[in-house]
Amino acid sequence: MYRSDQKLARIRSGKYKKSDFIIADAKDGDMGPSLTSSAPKRAKDGSWTRYHTREEFLDNIQAIIEQDIVDIMLVSASNLEKLTDRGVFKKSKVKPAIRANDTTDIWVMRGATYSSSASKPFRSASLAHAMTAGGGRRGGKPLTNLGLYSITFNNHLEADHASLEAFRDFRNDCQDNDFTYFLEVFNPNIKNAVAPEVMPHYVNDCILRCLAGLTKAERPEFLKIAYNGPKALEELASFDPSLTVGVLGGGAGTTRDCFELIYQAEKYGARVALFGRKINLAESPLAMVKFMRAVASGDVKPEEAVRAYHALLKKEKITSTRSLEDDLLITEATLKG
Repeated sequence: MYRSDQKLARIRSGKYKKSDFIIADAKDGDMGPSLTSSAPKRAKDGSWTRYHTREEFLDNIQAIIEQDIVDIMLVSASNLEKLTDRGVFKKSKVKPAIRANDTTDIWVMRGATYSSSASKPFRSASLAHAMTAGGGRRGGKPLTNLGLYSITFNNHLEADHASLEAFRDFRNDCQDNDFTYFLEVFNPNIKNAVAPEVMPHYVNDCILRCLAGLTKAERPEFLKIAYNGPKALEELASFDPSLTVGVLGGGAGTTRDCFELIYQAEKYGARVALFGRKINLAESPLAMVKFMRAVASGDVKPEEAVRAYHALLKKEKITSTRSLEDDLLITEATLKG
């Protein structure tokens, strides 16, 4: 059994401890931004001239997995196949997962404007092929039975109706392939879809409404949502204890933003954090993950973790992107309250 499965079992049984907080690394950006999601290839002095190649990106993913701190590694199906060929997950307790759909609001390639329109459903990945390299039941190397499915509600009747129909079809596909999923629900991606003051509660209501008609067998393993502040998170997390809530990382932000988000999310009821850019764009992703775990487990407070992170960078002679003073600042609005 993977470590995340053991933690989820304890969370659902009411035996949660801070050490059970689940951390996932979201390395699935090739399904959205594409090439640039591999992150800049950074020298120790902070300079960079190009993005990582695919093989270098896979090396970075492998290093995180072998560090054995994160609980879930989320990647594209194509990269999971490559990592499986490398034998990376053979004896690992880190559970692999794929991005199972790629809606139009994550099509944020250089020069693209797709994300300015209401999200439309789309799926590149085949669940049968994602289950086993070489084509589902035809044999081959086992890959994964867990995927991320994302949906975005925009208070737009036609777009939201199409998204929910696609979600229904995906669940049927999951049943046919014995596949499980976790559900990512983004905030509206079009401007003025909902009044700002009610938007967090609109998202909560959309989540609970779309899950209300599902039996236990159809429901997601957990949620991945934007952190819209303590009130909204606490409202959702306390409404139904059987629904495990996780938060997404959003933009890179400061190091304090990263640790503060982990701290506040756990405090107000989240039990999972799925961070992409906050890890991938860090000066030292391995160090970032190390201190994320320490904050989630309650071993250090966010400010202490920032100072310790900078001390480690200095020891390893890695130039930090920001000064310590700037990196201690909370810059994301939802964290300031």
